[in-house]
Amino acid sequence: MIYFLKDLVLLGAYIKYFFFLPNKPKIPISNNFINVIIFIVAGWCLVQALNPSLGSPLVGILGLKAYLFYVPLVWILPTLFETEEDFYKFLRAQFLLIFFTGIIGILQFYSPASSPINAYAGDTDVKVATFGFGASAAVRVTGTFSYINSYSGYLFVCFGLLVPMLTIRQTKLWLILTISEFFLIIINSVMNGSRTVTLASVLFLLGFIGIRGISQPSNTLRWLFKFSLPVIVVAIVASLWFAPAIDQFSRRTTKNQDIAERISGSLSEPLQFIKYKEFDGFGAGATHPGTPALRRGLGLPTGEIIPVGFEGEMGRIALELGPIGFILWYGMRISIAIALLLVFWKLKRPFLRQLALAACLIQVIWLNGQLVFHHTFSVYFWFLTSFIFLLPRLEQMANWQQQLYWWHNVQSAHLSDSPDGESELP
Repeated sequence: MIYFLKDLVLLGAYIKYFFFLPNKPKIPISNNFINVIIFIVAGWCLVQALNPSLGSPLVGILGLKAYLFYVPLVWILPTLFETEEDFYKFLRAQFLLIFFTGIIGILQFYSPASSPINAYAGDTDVKVATFGFGASAAVRVTGTFSYINSYSGYLFVCFGLLVPMLTIRQTKLWLILTISEFFLIIINSVMNGSRTVTLASVLFLLGFIGIRGISQPSNTLRWLFKFSLPVIVVAIVASLWFAPAIDQFSRRTTKNQDIAERISGSLSEPLQFIKYKEFDGFGAGATHPGTPALRRGLGLPTGEIIPVGFEGEMGRIALELGPIGFILWYGMRISIAIALLLVFWKLKRPFLRQLALAACLIQVIWLNGQLVFHHTFSVYFWFLTSFIFLLPRLEQMANWQQQLYWWHNVQSAHLSDSPDGESELP
């Protein structure tokens, strides 16, 4: 119910923004390559939502929601913040929620699978929901989220956005809070048991340090020196307080060495699935997890049966949108990542630059991960995409404020130099 409630709240925000705030300055949604490709993809998704193979257009509406419902965030978010400080305070406040989800995750790990706080584990295969078997088995935590995968996407995004927070000067209180949040994210990533989010976080750090080092070698070395302290603190505390979690995750990683196979399989699925419909697809929403329940609840036609099993998102996109839609969708995602990288190179203000780089890396690393069928990461994906317009606007506002401040000082100095204290300007 909360999953749908957030969408109702967003729908109300969309309606108010686009129809009841006519005088509010808005980001243009045309004459930009990213906007153009988004509209092209949206058009193809609409075509596939009407695909007869679905059996009912209501299934197509569910599919459209999964693909496109959060796109308007790209144009709304850049108008919500007037200054870089406003955006920093917004992010700072959002990260405080990590204390709530992270502490719940720790309580889940040290509670049995039968505990009410681990309600999801009772409805999930034991092999999936826990580390190991028997009395020593521990649950894979989900925090306040409904499932392991939902939480892993949240953990990775928070990890990626917290790293830039550690690159800026903060008061002692907020620095301690940021390091604590970073600690909770790492511990919960281990307790979540997702090797994907752990590998993604390592790749993120390598990419962040590498690209930042190329663009600003001296600053990066100073930052690494400062960053090493919280990392050492986190590592020591984790090894002392949460050794069971680290041990369970280590066993899971060494026992199941199928990461390379899973990655290669997710990349090869689209090529294998094209043969089933050739240039067409089964329609937007055909592989959505909610589609069977929607059909049963409303008595909708079954639709064309998909003759193959599917799990990875790339394969699902190929089945739903066909090869043309697959190319358009992932072409759009790659274009967005490139646009974010270009924003990083163009920006001058350090914090905004690091946010652009973080957004780019998150999207690149999660390219073959779930987005359309991940109701957590799907929101964050379009939130991060909005950085293409938001961050340059915030830098423009900061530059304008600096110019205004400079002009005010010039005028004040000029007035103080006047014999009678009055301006000599006309």
